[in-house]
Amino acid sequence: MKLYIKYMVSNRCKMLVKEELKKLGLHYVFVDLGIVDVMEDINQPQREQFKKALHLAGLELMDDKKAMLIEKIKNVIIEMVHYSDELPRINFSDYLSEKLSYDYTYLANLFSEVQGTTIEKFTINHKIERVKELIFYDELSISEIAWMMNYSSVAHLSNQFKKVTGLSPSHFKQLNVKRRIPIEEIGN
Repeated sequence: MKLYIKYMVSNRCKMLVKEELKKLGLHYVFVDLGIVDVMEDINQPQREQFKKALHLAGLELMDDKKAMLIEKIKNVIIEMVHYSDELPRINFSDYLSEKLSYDYTYLANLFSEVQGTTIEKFTINHKIERVKELIFYDELSISEIAWMMNYSSVAHLSNQFKKVTGLSPSHFKQLNVKRRIPIEEIGN
């Protein structure tokens, strides 16, 4: 039985979900960002207890199909941007369509309708947050970061970075206070 969980964006979230399933005596096939495959059918009292435990942790068990698809879109973007060593070199709309088995136009329209922003803006915000993280670690040059994040050039990265943050990447690097945003708050 598949369950969809909103705001599940980190390995810590996955650990918490596994622990809550264990407390309920439920076994899972897999626990991934935003989705859990449970071996057993969950009865209503178990579902309510699980829902309550998730809510206390800032997560939400979803029932609405459109909301579930929105979460899947977000999770594909988050996983791609924050948890991949390199972004795919194919067109992002093709990548998303392939990953979710839906037409990109449908996904984009649904996302905009429900979220009030575009998939592109959501993705850009996450990419810039990842760039901030990479700048903060100070292990890669701006050129290496631009390549890793699939920007066509350092200038393209710099322009997008400045539009989102108001600062150039090099100015951001010089700041003592690093203004980063938790993953779950980006684009919400």
